[in-house]
Amino acid sequence: MQIHNLKRITKNKKTAIVGRGGKRGKTSGRGGKGQTARAGHKVRPEMRDIIKKMPKLRGYSFKSINAKFVVINVGQLEIACSNGDSVTPSYLVKIGALETRLGKNPKVKILGLGDLSKKLNVSGCKVSVEAKTKIEKAGGSVK
Repeated sequence: MQIHNLKRITKNKKTAIVGRGGKRGKTSGRGGKGQTARAGHKVRPEMRDIIKKMPKLRGYSFKSINAKFVVINVGQLEIACSNGDSVTPSYLVKIGALETRLGKNPKVKILGLGDLSKKLNVSGCKVSVEAKTKIEKAGGSVK
């Protein structure tokens, strides 16, 4: 057998070229009438409309997606809590140290301003490093 005797197993397919060339023709399956068919057509960018609707006020802030933390200091816990209490966001709302936000318990962060002498067990709250050392020094724990 020689090279000029070889034959293909499958036939070589030729694609039918339609319109101006290519596979699908002039508009390539996207249609052609309406705004895009007119002379001088211009589709407005969506983002521009969104930006133009934003208020142009100084210091205007949108409602953030992430809920902000409510800050409470160790000194405030000294006044509000009694010795051996377990401090959680729901407990702080119950004793009146914090208020609910939209009917839910807020996210709480405890900071280290003030002194603490009571033993408190903190859970479900973010705690700063200084506050953690003060709570543990008083005999409490942070989870």
